[in-house]
Amino acid sequence: MVEWLHEVFERGGAILAITEVDIYTDGACSGNPGVGAWAAILSFGGNEKELVGAVEHTTNNRMELSAVIEALAALKFPCKVNLYSDSAYVVNAINQDWLENWKRRNWKNAANQPVSNQDLWQALDQQLHIHDVTFIKVKGHDSHVYNNRCDELAVRAVRNFKEEHGL
Repeated sequence: MVEWLHEVFERGGAILAITEVDIYTDGACSGNPGVGAWAAILSFGGNEKELVGAVEHTTNNRMELSAVIEALAALKFPCKVNLYSDSAYVVNAINQDWLENWKRRNWKNAANQPVSNQDLWQALDQQLHIHDVTFIKVKGHDSHVYNNRCDELAVRAVRNFKEEHGL
């Protein structure tokens, strides 16, 4: 379980048969490819935890996927997750069964070409065997408070990475 959730339980919080967590994610890239970052907000029982990461050379799609993977990996036990993302790439791959089709075709897409970002899709697939995840598409850069916050965190992480590394 995420550390803050563990602390809630240690303070006497009730352990539910299955815990429901809301996760909000976003990725950002300065150039595509370029310096990129991801951000996630985990929300449970009135508590929130923000996660961020950045890398020097990546793509926006990799950062969108990384946000989802890192957020799910932060959960320390199986949870029911409502995952909100503005990435059609991520949400459609799950909700339109692209991921299942890629696996069935030995990680080839409909054009019989290798699936882009296969390493990340495989990591996400592992997390989907642990958690019960519902993917929900939100409109990016709109009025969704948590999506906007994730965008701010990711953009700031890109900026900080570039400053720290003289890029």
